[in-house]
Amino acid sequence: MIGWKTEMIDKIEEYLEELYPNPKCELNYKKDYELLIAVVLSAQTTDKRVNSVTDILFKKYDTLEKLSSANIEDLKNIIRPIGTFNKKSIFIKDIATYLIKNYNGTVPSKREELEKIPGVGRKTANVVLSNLFNYPAIAVDTHVARVSKRLNLAKANDDVITIEKKLMKKFKKDVWSRRHHQLVLFGRYHCKAIKPNCSACKLKDVCKYNQDLL
Repeated sequence: MIGWKTEMIDKIEEYLEELYPNPKCELNYKKDYELLIAVVLSAQTTDKRVNSVTDILFKKYDTLEKLSSANIEDLKNIIRPIGTFNKKSIFIKDIATYLIKNYNGTVPSKREELEKIPGVGRKTANVVLSNLFNYPAIAVDTHVARVSKRLNLAKANDDVITIEKKLMKKFKKDVWSRRHHQLVLFGRYHCKAIKPNCSACKLKDVCKYNQDLL
């Protein structure tokens, strides 16, 4: 952990454990492909909004076969509330078709295979690997990126890949997935983009954002 005080990492981890002792993905799903599609749909929107549309989507189209042959305009209408629905509706059909054609309707468990699926990038692959296959991974979304920069776990100009690599060095591998979920929840409900709960935060002494306010 060169360049970073071990005690500060310990402090961050202890606080995350205090706030979120049972962290988990907040996207609702019952089948492996439902999580994959839900994560793709979650780009640039909230998990709450995604859950509201997937509840309708997966009840109406309850198999991959039905999703692959769904009317594109109907898909657009269902997922319209989450934004960028034109592109995402195409991803839904393409993902379903791809899984049926290449993996007999199951979600592959290897990163290189996941990242070949339409609409799936590294962040989505990390979430799927972590939640479906218990693979140690840190997915860097907007919350994780923001929190990492504020807590000096990463630099202000670091991209998501750089942040991921830095977090992987700072946290032990066996807690990567756990820390990912905790950082997401911390950024979503505590260290928010607008009006973060700084006054009650036990990490404000190591927080760059808080120091800039002083």
